[in-house]
Amino acid sequence: MNSAIFINSLRFVLLVLTQVLIFNTLNFLGFINPLVYVIFFYWYPIKGNRAVFMITAFLLGFIIDIFSDTMALHTIASLTVAYVRPVIMRFCFGVNYEFQNFSFKNTTKVQRVTFLAFLVLLHQIVFFSFEVLSISHFFLILKKVFTTGIVTLILCTLFSSLFSPQSE
Repeated sequence: MNSAIFINSLRFVLLVLTQVLIFNTLNFLGFINPLVYVIFFYWYPIKGNRAVFMITAFLLGFIIDIFSDTMALHTIASLTVAYVRPVIMRFCFGVNYEFQNFSFKNTTKVQRVTFLAFLVLLHQIVFFSFEVLSISHFFLILKKVFTTGIVTLILCTLFSSLFSPQSE
């Protein structure tokens, strides 16, 4: 159990540093900033304590908001993803994920990428809807959600295959 706490703490710190120091400074095509810290919600243990997960999601979003000067956008998006994660898991993996012996090892690559894609999509929708905060700019929100979401999904999928061989 202590190794799981250590690994998740290390992931947390490294993802915050990676997001703040590298990805916040990138600006593809003038408006695409990948939000790779979303992979934390994918990596967090399935049977982890829900209260601790919500607090961790809050802290992750809050710390990135502080360094990004984004006035709670990351916090709102992170808390939403953390709260809805069980519903997304049930949708992607069926009721199997509720069993004690469930692990990502027992799922297909398509299921894992679908799960990650839904986490990223939800995060992007919440983040950019609150960033723009105007229904009259619906197409701007869609453009940001899909362009940033695709780049984020590609990078998160790469990170996932590089740094979590146990899920294969």
